[in-house]
Amino acid sequence: MAARRSSSEMLDDNNIGIRGLHLDQQLQLLPMDSSKKTEVVLLACGSFNPITNMHLRLFELAKDYLNATGEYKVIKGIISPVGDAYKKKGLIPAHHRIIMAELATKNSHWVEVDTWESLQKEWVETVKVLRHHQEKLATGSRSHPQSSPVLERPGRKRKWADQKQDSSPQKPQEPKPTGVPRVKLLCGADLLESFSVPNLWKMEDITQIVANFGLICVTRAGSDAQKFIYESDVLWRHQSNIHLVTEWITNDISSTKIRRALRRGQSIRYLVPDLVQEYIEEHDLYNSESEDRNAGVTLAPLQRNTSEAKHNHSTR
Repeated sequence: MAARRSSSEMLDDNNIGIRGLHLDQQLQLLPMDSSKKTEVVLLACGSFNPITNMHLRLFELAKDYLNATGEYKVIKGIISPVGDAYKKKGLIPAHHRIIMAELATKNSHWVEVDTWESLQKEWVETVKVLRHHQEKLATGSRSHPQSSPVLERPGRKRKWADQKQDSSPQKPQEPKPTGVPRVKLLCGADLLESFSVPNLWKMEDITQIVANFGLICVTRAGSDAQKFIYESDVLWRHQSNIHLVTEWITNDISSTKIRRALRRGQSIRYLVPDLVQEYIEEHDLYNSESEDRNAGVTLAPLQRNTSEAKHNHSTR
């Protein structure tokens, strides 16, 4: 009959077992020091025309995913609506879209709205918006406080156009980091798909976004984001900096469908925050007339990138 072993002998055996593991295996058994985690700021760029509950869910899903890796700690989310110069069909004025985003995030303790991009006179490339926010974090400057609409009471008209502080384009500067929170672009799978649209993006911009910042991509129902990464050499090369977040509770709300419902006189309740719905109804923001805004006008990035491509070709 085998002799009964003492608890101290078994403890010694356990310690020997742990010491016998490879270093990377040992590290996995140790809790990660929170001070070693990389702080992340999630930046979502887009039309937000209008902002929906799905836009807000993107932030929550991405935050849960990154925090669960044990490597990151999400400290802030930023919504950056595109300016009017983007010239997308059906795009209503930026001041309405900013106010709706402010109303949607009114009760959030970590997601905020930034107006810098929307205040620019010309359309600003996404990579420049990322640089702007990374530079602000790197300098730690508090001399240019965040400008955003003043919310008094839902439905009241706010002064927005006069807010011009911190609206001048910043000199491009690549992120430099350690110890500084990292800005990462939060998006849906449709943004990955848009990378393949001719002249919608510059290849150097795509490279800088995925190489220097990174993507947190929340996949929609039926999308195959991994396929788009596979089909793109640039995305494949930097796939370690692209985080795909699977949305298991499917949600196919989109701004396009919201606008369509409104044009048809259908309810959008529970698809957008209540305060946003009230604001839309009070100002009659979406109808057949608004959907024709910028009709026949070339989208700003297509116009700029096509023009530059032709110029580069002619000078060869």
